[in-house]
Amino acid sequence: MKRTAAFALVALFAVAPGLLAQSAAPVAKPTPTHRVPLWSAGKAPIGGGKTEDCTKELEVFLPPADKANGAAIVLCPGGGYIRHVTDREGYPIAQWLNEHGIACVILEYRLPDLHYQVPLLDAQRAIRVTRANATAWKINPKRIGILGFSAGGHVASTALTHFNAGDAANADPIERLSCRPDFGWLVYPVVTMGQFTHTGSKEKLIGSNAAPELVRLYSNELQVTAETPPTFLAHAIDDKPVPPENSRQFVAAMKQHNVPVELLELPSGGHGLNGCKGPLWEQWKAAALKWLAAQKLIPQSAL
Repeated sequence: MKRTAAFALVALFAVAPGLLAQSAAPVAKPTPTHRVPLWSAGKAPIGGGKTEDCTKELEVFLPPADKANGAAIVLCPGGGYIRHVTDREGYPIAQWLNEHGIACVILEYRLPDLHYQVPLLDAQRAIRVTRANATAWKINPKRIGILGFSAGGHVASTALTHFNAGDAANADPIERLSCRPDFGWLVYPVVTMGQFTHTGSKEKLIGSNAAPELVRLYSNELQVTAETPPTFLAHAIDDKPVPPENSRQFVAAMKQHNVPVELLELPSGGHGLNGCKGPLWEQWKAAALKWLAAQKLIPQSAL
């Protein structure tokens, strides 16, 4: 079953100004170490037992062999569920992670257009594909995390709270693997579909008048359990499009379940932290690495 991907021009202007600003000033696109199909046979599930054509690939960036420490991160760029801001929240982050010995797998998840299961299915698959290639890519299968920015933070926080151990009876060996991330990084993330949501992201994912049970299902602060992986979050207190309450509510739920969590609240920067550059942008990166080392997921020498 093929979904249409036509988006009216007016939809671009329905997104908060802070989200639009992130797409400016593109950078040169680096060459990945590997490109691998996200879904085999060119078909991907959309939920309800239906599939669609899909040729999406994961872009894999591996660190130099002498720097690799075995950690890996599946990266979900933001973009309000209408685009992927890989120029700022993708390729530069992959290069930075590689400098610190961490492999990066960029996931340009399928945009939902009200097929609300699609981004999560892609994130789960990306984690499984990374785990399946752990030996070949010199990755520790127990140190695979997920990172998301803005709406990509909603993809990541959904993957952190909706996971399974795999389907042992599946004919596809990749689907037999766990899709639980071992840790998460969420940077100015959309977390909730409730009061403090980003309206544009909600409209594209579940619709503005979604049923209460669907709102609850994708309000990831309500889906935290004791099995949710440890998570680091960063959010500016003056973020208007995606209020910091998104991160604060997630942190409160994590603490309620005694799961390791840390929130770096930044004093300014708005949504996108001043266009993904400057001292505050560098501050979250340094803090995230320090937190990862404290969790013993990377060595201190990687800082």
